[in-house]
Amino acid sequence: MKAKIIVTPKKAVVDPQGKTVQNALEQMGYRGIKAVHVGKYLEIELEGDPETARRQLDEAARKFLSNPVIEDFKLEIE
Repeated sequence: MKAKIIVTPKKAVVDPQGKTVQNALEQMGYRGIKAVHVGKYLEIELEGDPETARRQLDEAARKFLSNPVIEDFKLEIE
């Protein structure tokens, strides 16, 4: 099975990397971009019970893969 974890800055947190990308896109002529949020995307291949995997990956995402103070994450298992 495959797990996908998307980590993004919380909406209330200033994202300097996202702002830099937004400014670069505007300078390149792309208009109408309201905001850019730069995050992390992880794909993890694993075996075993889907519920156990979800529980373990949720814990790993909270403790290691993201900073819960400034980041949110979304976990999907296929």
